[in-house]
Amino acid sequence: GVNMAKCFREVRKKLAGSEEADIGALLDKVGKVILNAVGGAMGALYGTFFLKASKEAKGKREVGLEDLIRMFEAAEAAIVAMGKARPGDKTLLDTLDPALKALKEAQAEGKPLLEALAAFSEAARKGAESTQAMIAKIGRSSRLGERTIGHQDAGATSCYFILNAFYQATK
Repeated sequence: GVNMAKCFREVRKKLAGSEEADIGALLDKVGKVILNAVGGAMGALYGTFFLKASKEAKGKREVGLEDLIRMFEAAEAAIVAMGKARPGDKTLLDTLDPALKALKEAQAEGKPLLEALAAFSEAARKGAESTQAMIAKIGRSSRLGERTIGHQDAGATSCYFILNAFYQATK
């Protein structure tokens, strides 16, 4: 939590007063700040998350449901490629993957953006909470084996906060 708090304080500081209207450019800046502000795996993962999402929003002043799906698909694919994790490994993917699926379901059902993002946020929350029942298979906590059962994954939790912020920003 300390690293993530430091990270997003730095993001807020660097973007303070920004007049950037291009969502892709804004997300690109966020990714670069994270890469420079946070060491370790989480800095690389979240920096890449935002950089990959930024490419799908490049040149856009607003994004719709289809854009968000492409953004989160790109981010998820990059994280999988980078960390070799899969849903069920007790990682941030246990938050991101169900949230992305909820967005796709909402799109298939023709739901409006705000309703889709509410489902996205709820699926992210449930995904993060689901890690309490899992054994960590990737990262430093994997060394603890079964002792990780009963504890919510920190990466999954921070991912929920990030994804929920997308929803909260549209309300």
